[in-house]
Amino acid sequence: MTRPAPATAPTDAAPDAGTPPRSPRRLPRPPSAAGVVVGTVFAMLAMTPSLLPRDWLFQALVSGISGALGYGIGVVQAWALRHVPAWRRLVAAARHRVPPRVRTAVRPWLVPALAVAVVVALALMLTAGARWQREMTAAIGMPGPSTGDWLRAGPLLVLVAVAFVLLARGLRWVGLRIERALRRWLRFPRLLAGAVAVALVAVLTVVLVNDVLLSRALSAADGAFALANTEDHAGVTQPEAPERSGSPASLVPWDTLGREGRRFVAEGPTADELAAAAPDGVEPRTPIRAYAGLDSADSAEGRAALAVADLERAGAFDREVLLVVTTTGSGWVNDSAVSALELMHAGDTATVSTQYSYLPSWLSFLVDRSRAADDAQALAAAVEERVAALPADDRPQLLAYGESLGSYGSERAYESLADIRARTDGVLWVGPPNSNPVWHALMERRDPGTTPGAPVYASGLLVRFAGDTDQMATPPTAWEEPRVLYLQHASDPIVWWGPDLLLTRPDWLAAPHTGEGGLTMTWYPLVTFWQLTFDLVNSKAVPDGHGHNYDALTLDGWVAVAAPEGWSDADTARVRGVLADRAG
Repeated sequence: MTRPAPATAPTDAAPDAGTPPRSPRRLPRPPSAAGVVVGTVFAMLAMTPSLLPRDWLFQALVSGISGALGYGIGVVQAWALRHVPAWRRLVAAARHRVPPRVRTAVRPWLVPALAVAVVVALALMLTAGARWQREMTAAIGMPGPSTGDWLRAGPLLVLVAVAFVLLARGLRWVGLRIERALRRWLRFPRLLAGAVAVALVAVLTVVLVNDVLLSRALSAADGAFALANTEDHAGVTQPEAPERSGSPASLVPWDTLGREGRRFVAEGPTADELAAAAPDGVEPRTPIRAYAGLDSADSAEGRAALAVADLERAGAFDREVLLVVTTTGSGWVNDSAVSALELMHAGDTATVSTQYSYLPSWLSFLVDRSRAADDAQALAAAVEERVAALPADDRPQLLAYGESLGSYGSERAYESLADIRARTDGVLWVGPPNSNPVWHALMERRDPGTTPGAPVYASGLLVRFAGDTDQMATPPTAWEEPRVLYLQHASDPIVWWGPDLLLTRPDWLAAPHTGEGGLTMTWYPLVTFWQLTFDLVNSKAVPDGHGHNYDALTLDGWVAVAAPEGWSDADTARVRGVLADRAG
């Protein structure tokens, strides 16, 4: 007689059907071979030429970030392929064709072989990159890197890539823990639990970055730059001339102008420089410079009203030229650009500007762009209202100027090219960011057959774009007044950078772009965005005439837009000589 098997007593340790089993503790997963391969390719693509030269440290950062992104793409691609039946069958068939003994012998050497291949590939590409950087620096008159220096980027870029990959793995680990908890305790189905976990990790990451890290960083930066705003540049002293804001006669207190405002009103051409630049028989005047700092009034409208009142006090509306300048983030005004106009007109000018932020231009571009537009609109409206009250035949020539973020703010004071030409007597905008709305619209509607690097709009009749003096005369057709001129270098990343570079090929890179040294820049998804992002940091670290440096071209821009009657090439050469002596 067969004895029946004893019944198994229920136990609390038995897993529930709806609960995922506990997995044993495992070692960290090794790197994905597909991720390493794609990441290496992305890191190498980041070593190709971009708009400007960069040093080995920036190259390590660009390649490290690009490599980490490529690693993620490789991991996702490998995961997707594993879930394609046809691919699984292809891999299985290929594996069966290799004898087991061979597979066993080769397997231990795969990882070392991949590591050696990666090191060799990166070293060869870094060597080529060093040569490209030398060609670029030689073309613009800068010293180039040695290959030995450039190879230092290799170990650092690997560390940067590994750091980002580990960060991504950490977020994935958090997501898996959340998914497990949802399935165990709330009985969520696997797909729903995974989707909710991804959403929660994304939200928590955004909140942590935006509301904790960035918020505190911006608060600390604002405090630091606010403190710096109270300090003066070396050699800056309060002006005595009544033509300057902050002087004893001014309506704007000196200590409210801010660091850059105080420098602006304290600088400018001397009486001797004005006399040297003036045509024979012309008696120069002391230029008027009016400025209201962020601490001068508590609103954009208040600062504009105060600045216009100080213009009135100084007699600005009796001058030949009235220039409205929109500053960059910290309140900086390019003295070279304003001085060029003052020297051209023998000092018979008035310039007015206001400050809207303590932050430097690049940081203001990210967080303060609306404030730049608000201040520019308020100042333009206040100035135009006062000018409109003058007799039509007794009004100063009204000009607008802005550089970099200042051009963005200045442009936002107007709705369109027609509005600009209706409300001003000429405009000079220098190094416009790619986000400038009017500039962007004009570039998109440029004449057929013209390129972004040499655009022509409406046959050059109303507005022109120039990277050198010759382009101001292109095309050789009529250029009606009032004139609008954008100065933009083909190598200026501020002009061409935009978030769309991540996944979209811009029209200026639709064909290979010839940059400094005649080298070709090609668009690559994700990679080109980071190349130009680091070019932004280098945009002022190159010689004048390249990148975001336009001082040598500004005088020619003013001559094209607002030259005095009867102006000649000899007059331009005379003013250029004075500017060169001031800069030297």
